[in-house]
Amino acid sequence: MQGKSADVVGTEVKIRWLLRSDLPTVLDIESRVWDRPWDENDFLSVMAYRNCIGVVAESGDRVLGFMLYELHKNSFRIVNMAVDPQAWRHGIGRALVDGLINRLSMTRRYEVWLTLRESNVPAQLFFSACGLLATIVIRDHYEDPVEDGYLMSFCLS
Repeated sequence: MQGKSADVVGTEVKIRWLLRSDLPTVLDIESRVWDRPWDENDFLSVMAYRNCIGVVAESGDRVLGFMLYELHKNSFRIVNMAVDPQAWRHGIGRALVDGLINRLSMTRRYEVWLTLRESNVPAQLFFSACGLLATIVIRDHYEDPVEDGYLMSFCLS
């Protein structure tokens, strides 16, 4: 993913690997976006997995968003993703998702998927606009509060 870039609303956005030095900014974005944000230990724990990849979207020297995803035999699973609220609706999230979807043709993987809370309608709408479809309802998937999850996926035809 390193070196990929897209012109997003007149701003050059580069997608690159997430570095440990990006973590303070990523944690700040995470805390401003999610009601139950991950802490540094959550990020470090997930990033320690061999099959986990982290990327950031940056413009100039400013990190605008991030994505963590897992590599599976035939798919990529989005584990966590957020965009700085000041950069919402400027194509940053779309650039992150499109970058991952575009990797499907360069690998033997054919699917991008994630699970979302039933109540997270904005994320459902966003991922739907990126081409992912809700394919399965997973009963009581989430805790605190208990809530169903939607599995959303994009598959190459």
